[in-house]
Amino acid sequence: MKDHLITFTIGLAAGFLGGLIGLGGGIIMIPLMVEWMKIDQCRAHGTSLAVLVFTGIIGAFTYGLHGQTDWTAAAALALPALFTAAAGARLANRLPGWKLKKIFGAFLIFCSVLLLLKPFLKDMIGTLPGCASIIALIITGVLTGFLSGLMGVGGGTIMVPVMVLLAGFSQHAAQGTALLVMVPMGAVGAFTHWRLNNVAGNLLYGLVPGIILGTFTGGNVAQIIPDDPLRWMFVLVAVYTGWRYIKAVSPEVCE
Repeated sequence: MKDHLITFTIGLAAGFLGGLIGLGGGIIMIPLMVEWMKIDQCRAHGTSLAVLVFTGIIGAFTYGLHGQTDWTAAAALALPALFTAAAGARLANRLPGWKLKKIFGAFLIFCSVLLLLKPFLKDMIGTLPGCASIIALIITGVLTGFLSGLMGVGGGTIMVPVMVLLAGFSQHAAQGTALLVMVPMGAVGAFTHWRLNNVAGNLLYGLVPGIILGTFTGGNVAQIIPDDPLRWMFVLVAVYTGWRYIKAVSPEVCE
């Protein structure tokens, strides 16, 4: 019962953040599962992906009610991601846990920089014309799928800036579309991790209800408040968490 309560809390926090700013919530779930539930890094990534499918479903539904999802852009992002998500998941299974932690830490900091610079980059970079923006989305889908499978995250931190900066999306439309993409992309990555025995099924009983409630709440709150203060809070937490992971050392060094 205690474990279910803890995992529900993790899912609730991750879902709220995901629904609020268009992320899958893996950057919250993964370190908390490793720290609080004591599962290894690779299983945390696989379990996160399994849960993120529900983040995408509920988040996309919530944003869709407000007309803030673009199916054409979602298809351009999701189709190439389906082919690369499985490759990322297989690579994650082969990497030692400490290396995976370092990569994940660097990924967190990189995503934080993107979120931090997003308001400034939007004024510096012009919107690409129709065909060029579709090509940019396809390339982004290839990268996002691989990183999603590898890192166990939804990839919103990559997709949202590209849609806003290069394709001229509003913040809300980019977030809603990113959440929609997470459904098929996360399902492919999660299935690959499941086949590799990297999904902690016992944790899903608390994580899934938490993520559903949190995502629905965060998606609705996103409609009425600005995201700048929340983005700053996210950046601070993500940079701190990322730095801790980058400092992970190999077993040989520990000896």
